[in-house]
Amino acid sequence: MNYAEESLKKHYEWKGKIEVTQRVDVKTREDLSLAYTPGVATPCLEIQMDESKSYELTRRWNTVAVITDGTAVLGLGDIGPVAGMPVMEGKALLFKAFGDVDAIPLCIKSKDVDELVRTIYLISGSFGGINLEDISAPRCFEVERRLKEICDIPVFHDDQHGTAIVLGAALLNALKVVGKAIDGVRVVINGAGSAGVAIANFLLRLGVKDMILCDKAGTLFVGKEGMTAPQAELAEKTNQGRLDGNLADAMRGADVFIGVSAPGIVSEEMVASMNKGAIVFPMANPTP
Repeated sequence: MNYAEESLKKHYEWKGKIEVTQRVDVKTREDLSLAYTPGVATPCLEIQMDESKSYELTRRWNTVAVITDGTAVLGLGDIGPVAGMPVMEGKALLFKAFGDVDAIPLCIKSKDVDELVRTIYLISGSFGGINLEDISAPRCFEVERRLKEICDIPVFHDDQHGTAIVLGAALLNALKVVGKAIDGVRVVINGAGSAGVAIANFLLRLGVKDMILCDKAGTLFVGKEGMTAPQAELAEKTNQGRLDGNLADAMRGADVFIGVSAPGIVSEEMVASMNKGAIVFPMANPTP
């Protein structure tokens, strides 16, 4: 199947992947008086006295905001918030289909960190959780950190935490298959943006001791110029041999390769240079 052509055809057909449906019948005057005015004033006053009651008296308990600024959509880059809407709808579909959680896609027309944080905070009272999506690094780290400081609901960045958790689980399983211990393998991560940084930090917590990160300019190491703050922090914990080279150099003798950057940059020769029982996770998106 040509997924690109078929998906475009289906999106024209679907005209959106999610919709709002009612949970309450409003067929009579009494129905309306209970669901809306005048009856609705009473639950409003209950929430005024105790805001935590919003989780019992409204759908907030099961509603998540899926939010992007459109600056890092899939592997397409900065295509804008409106162009990112199909992805946000898709994520909302996953929430509903696999978790029965209601999710609302919100595409914010700003790249300013202060505006993003302020806007998301101001609407946070409508939701039980915030799912940040496709916000470019390193801005995404600051947006997440600041929101966690001021919001009273969970804040989750899918590109960081979701990717790291899934990759961590996959690696633990793959290591069992090849009979290797997590503290004895050498891991190479290509891509040092939001996903790569989060994966690296998570794998270090899982027990990986030997790791090298690469970006467009090659391997990351202590003292390298041009690194972001999160990259510099990781450089202190990785590439202990201070290998200064390209991706091919890093992959030579490695046990695990994780690709979260661009497609088509790893050759057969580079994979062949890895250790026996090598594990390869080609995760560039949408083309691995």
